[in-house]
Amino acid sequence: MTGTLLVTGATSGFGQATARRFAAAGWRVIGTGRRAERLEALQAELGACFWPAVFDMTDEAAMDAALQALPTEFSAIDLLVNNAGLALGTGPAQECDLAEWKTMIATNVTALTAMTHRLLPGLIERRGGIVNLSSIAANWPYPGGNVYGGTKAFVQQFTRGLRADLHGTGVRVTSIEPGLCESEFTLVRTGGDKAAYDTLYGGAHALQPEDIAETIFWVASLPPHVNVNQLELMPVSQSWGPFRVHRDM
Repeated sequence: MTGTLLVTGATSGFGQATARRFAAAGWRVIGTGRRAERLEALQAELGACFWPAVFDMTDEAAMDAALQALPTEFSAIDLLVNNAGLALGTGPAQECDLAEWKTMIATNVTALTAMTHRLLPGLIERRGGIVNLSSIAANWPYPGGNVYGGTKAFVQQFTRGLRADLHGTGVRVTSIEPGLCESEFTLVRTGGDKAAYDTLYGGAHALQPEDIAETIFWVASLPPHVNVNQLELMPVSQSWGPFRVHRDM
């Protein structure tokens, strides 16, 4: 099975690994992102099967222009992977920057829904699929997760709502919910703090972007009558901790 994939946030991490995995299997791949040089490098690596769509996901006019400019051979999209997203800040809610909260909502929620809305008619016509990247943060809150966790809970519930609304259309919809995975994500979240990055991942044997890409490819490669509604995955090294109890002493 092959077709045309559009993956958002293809300049690094999960998105870049997903573009490579699908291209290796013979798919045509559209990768979106703000960093033109990274998309151009990926095009040079993958060749004619890859189309770089350079725009900011939070700019809906730019999104529309990029979709309208797709070459004919890339215009019939069979699979949407909503990967673009970010976390900003690790502090408690009472110390957070409201602008960072708004940026996470604009990217992780508003842009994701806008892209989905634009592609839904074609996905229904072709009985295609949607894979949304949520997170274990949708289910398991942690200190400093605040708005990021809230946005990923939205993605999870939006996925379920799409499944309900698309009943009978043949369109498959999946929420992928990774745990600890080593990528640029943490450097963005900490403002480029390499020491924090090394502390988080050191000795943890974290998931890698290629693991997530392989999972997405597996979901997309299942027989058309099979839908994976929700898939949560963690590295073996990660599990649940005890509830915290604050005591006045």
